[in-house]
Amino acid sequence: MKILNIVLLIFLLNHSNAQGFVSSTDRIEPLNEEYDNISITKLSTNTDATTFAIWIKKKVKIHKHINHTEHVYIKEGKGKFQLADSLYNVKTGDLIIVPKNTWHGVVVESKNPMKVISIQSPEFFGKDRVFKKPQ
Repeated sequence: MKILNIVLLIFLLNHSNAQGFVSSTDRIEPLNEEYDNISITKLSTNTDATTFAIWIKKKVKIHKHINHTEHVYIKEGKGKFQLADSLYNVKTGDLIIVPKNTWHGVVVESKNPMKVISIQSPEFFGKDRVFKKPQ
């Protein structure tokens, strides 16, 4: 929790024109409980960054963002996270920093969905996501 607070504080201090947002991430729930694999709720956005709450039941396919850096904080769950050519066991409380143009994805191993807070910088419109073709 300390890591997330530090990352968010640094981000807010460096982006004084960011819109304000205060909430307990424990109270954020998917908009639709009947989602098949992934549910995404946009929490905040401006030209500097976009913040999402994301729930994953199964996996996020390997992909990269051409122009975005992504910070992923795991609020709940565990799984295997691929970052570039490495595979990591991740769990609640872990922070993953994904540089732009880096392949990444996750396979959930917990009984309940994985819940993450994702901060994409700069502002994210979903246009630079490229999925890796199966080999």
